[in-house]
Amino acid sequence: MKRSEILKIYGTEYRENTIRLLEEADLISLIPDRNCRIAVKPNLVSPSPASFGATTHTEVVSGIIEYLQSHGCTSITLMEGSWVGDRTQDAVETCGYDTLCRKYHAPFIDTQKEPAVSRSCKGMELKICRCVQDVDFLINVPVMKGHCQTKVTCALKNLKGLIPNQEKRRFHAMGLHKPIAYLNAAIRQDFIVVDHICGDLDFEDGGNPVVRNCIMAARDPVLTDSYAAYLMGYDKTEIPYLQLAEDLGIGTTDLEKAEVRILGGGEQEKPLPKSGKVVELSDAVYEVESCSACYGYLLPALDRLKQEGLLEPLMKILGESDTRLCIGQGFRGKNGKLGIGSCTSGFDWSVKGCPPTETEIFLKLKELIQSSGHPECGSAVRNC
Repeated sequence: MKRSEILKIYGTEYRENTIRLLEEADLISLIPDRNCRIAVKPNLVSPSPASFGATTHTEVVSGIIEYLQSHGCTSITLMEGSWVGDRTQDAVETCGYDTLCRKYHAPFIDTQKEPAVSRSCKGMELKICRCVQDVDFLINVPVMKGHCQTKVTCALKNLKGLIPNQEKRRFHAMGLHKPIAYLNAAIRQDFIVVDHICGDLDFEDGGNPVVRNCIMAARDPVLTDSYAAYLMGYDKTEIPYLQLAEDLGIGTTDLEKAEVRILGGGEQEKPLPKSGKVVELSDAVYEVESCSACYGYLLPALDRLKQEGLLEPLMKILGESDTRLCIGQGFRGKNGKLGIGSCTSGFDWSVKGCPPTETEIFLKLKELIQSSGHPECGSAVRNC
């Protein structure tokens, strides 16, 4: 399989389709030695079932392992760490990876528990999980989905699960895009299998899946993500880490060079409609260096308020107070009016937690609205 190729297959037989995709890609020809150490890196961002649009389907990973074992590969390990605020083991059990690992006798390494090692990447010093040093061939299995801060997450950003929690926080303090690009200079992904089955186009922890029943295979992570951005209705210039990664020599953003081929024929998929939900909800938020989990729980909480007719009353409260909901590491040790998360503990009002859950944020904001005394707020609460 050439680096310029992107192979796609549609259908609901996810395990069988994955095997067929890998046979077509001739993955085994890319692996230097049947005894080399192979790591499979799914997306287990949170304890959210794959059907919610956040995590990698076990059927896809099963297909990868069965293909590898059928070709004599003997050392296969799964590696992943959930986002800050959730335990990887909870995601492993919720998504069925504990059963999968027992079935195929494939160990699972929780990277949240791994020691960190320093690695210099083209001038940027990064902390990487030690287990990555033991990998000879890395198969990345991201979910193609939306992200509340970077708009799109797929192959490049999925490697963030291979760094310690402390480094994840630092990535957010640095603005995500640059460190994501440099991380991919530090860790080489040798093959990519994209779970494009039902990714959520808005939130990285799922809840609003958009069914496409597609699985893709590729080798160039920059080209893969550029194509994912196109399918999600974004221009590649709207995702800064794409150009940064290209400048570092990791891959190409030039979609004219992409050779997209659908197994079994069929028409090329058209771009998905952008919902604009994140943009609308983020109008209520002032975010500075927030972690994905904290920000990722806030926006769905705001969406729940909207569904109950309470977002407009909240916006009135914010407008009359000349403030927004503040969130992120940039507010540590500072004062303010309304805040989300432990970083805003010095504010007059804040939702405690690192991170607070979606439900905790929703209920606290609902209490704020109910106690505001604003006539429209009271009407909205009574009608919900």
